[in-house]
Amino acid sequence: MAVFPVPRMSRIMADIFSVRSPLMIRLPSGEKCVMAECSAHPRGLLHFDLYWHLDDPERTPHVVAGPITGAGPWRVGNAVVQVLGCQGIDHVLASTYEDWRHNLERNPDGYPPRPPILAIARRYGTSINPAS
Repeated sequence: MAVFPVPRMSRIMADIFSVRSPLMIRLPSGEKCVMAECSAHPRGLLHFDLYWHLDDPERTPHVVAGPITGAGPWRVGNAVVQVLGCQGIDHVLASTYEDWRHNLERNPDGYPPRPPILAIARRYGTSINPAS
């Protein structure tokens, strides 16, 4: 999973962005998804779903509002973020993630390079250094 760099913040916030394992989010609606990319956002968390790059990449990022708390699992407002597979595996999400990962391995040129991803994140309000 690719993770956006994050400016130095509290130790707890840095932990969520340093995780290299796939992260899933459970939204207040009960919907769950694996995050392909995530970044700190002034209102909380910006994330991209798996396969976001196959849709309109200017419309596919999501902002989840609320402070980021915890040390894993984490809370972002009323949403919960955890490592995929921790505290009971979600077989559907795990399978979807594996399919996505294999698709990326088979089509390495199909996923956008870092600069366009970071540019989209910046347009959504993150403060990511373009050199990251």
